[in-house]
Amino acid sequence: MASGIKVKICGLREARHVAAAVKAGAGYLGFVFFEKSPRHVSIPQARDLAVEVPLGVAKVALTVNADNAQLDAICEAVPLDMLQLHGSESVERVAEVKRRYGLPVMKAVGVADESDLAALDAYGLVADQLLVDAKPPKGAVLPGGNGLAFDWRLIANRRWFAPWMLAGGLTPDNVAEAVLLTGARQVDVSSGVERQSGVKDGELIAAFVAAAKGDAG
Repeated sequence: MASGIKVKICGLREARHVAAAVKAGAGYLGFVFFEKSPRHVSIPQARDLAVEVPLGVAKVALTVNADNAQLDAICEAVPLDMLQLHGSESVERVAEVKRRYGLPVMKAVGVADESDLAALDAYGLVADQLLVDAKPPKGAVLPGGNGLAFDWRLIANRRWFAPWMLAGGLTPDNVAEAVLLTGARQVDVSSGVERQSGVKDGELIAAFVAAAKGDAG
């Protein structure tokens, strides 16, 4: 397994887990601005966490169908490197957010079957990165972070116009297999490094990053 795999730890809420993710070698840290999520952080919380992140580790704000007022407030207060749009934002909205904030934009796209892959082609033309996630079940409150995987063979060694990151149901136990099956060079985890919903675990974070990078003993 190539150690060039980049890892995103999403849904961080505590300084000790931010530190654990940085120490483990994560390349991205995600902060969730979505009140229905157990991983939600306030803008002041996120600012306090983000200022402690060393240079070279990307700070990502996850939002869900956020309007300009919410994005303005986040971007003015929190030192960010990327915006992650995890709702039903249109291709046009992705382009608008890129223009307005001058930050790279990652667009999450839920996948359940082959019919969902066309959206990746469309968003790949405007987004700086794609997050290929498991589509949430019908009626789900959360658009992501549900601990669900999809059939990884659907995207095995696929390429789009933008770099992509694999998400959905990844854990320290299955991330190496997921990378092998899909050819992913980047992976994202949230619930897979939690002992209980919304509460990260430093040991699981370290184990996940090591497994993803092929460093697990």
